[in-house]
Amino acid sequence: MIRVDAVWLAVQPLDMRLGTEAALARVVGIFGAAHPHHAYLFANRRANRMKVLVHDGIGVWLAARRLNAGRFVWPLDSASTLSLTRVQLDALVLGLPWQRLGEAGIICTI
Repeated sequence: MIRVDAVWLAVQPLDMRLGTEAALARVVGIFGAAHPHHAYLFANRRANRMKVLVHDGIGVWLAARRLNAGRFVWPLDSASTLSLTRVQLDALVLGLPWQRLGEAGIICTI
């Protein structure tokens, strides 16, 4: 199991053809550094694909997820980066409205 203490979301789209080194360079460019045990999330322009880069303290992992139908709920007009809770990450990966989830998974209005 890969330990993840913090989850960061980049709002700007990422070219899904990029590999590990280019994704890591993008993380450093946007977030300033790739911190150990942090996950960095990116989506493509259509928000139907996501890449997650995780620094495990020794190296980096790059994972991809593609939705067969629908889109990930991705912010369009906010700050360039956002921090997510574990509950919000779980909802995002499933394509659910993660911005509406509060403490203990309680759904509220935006």
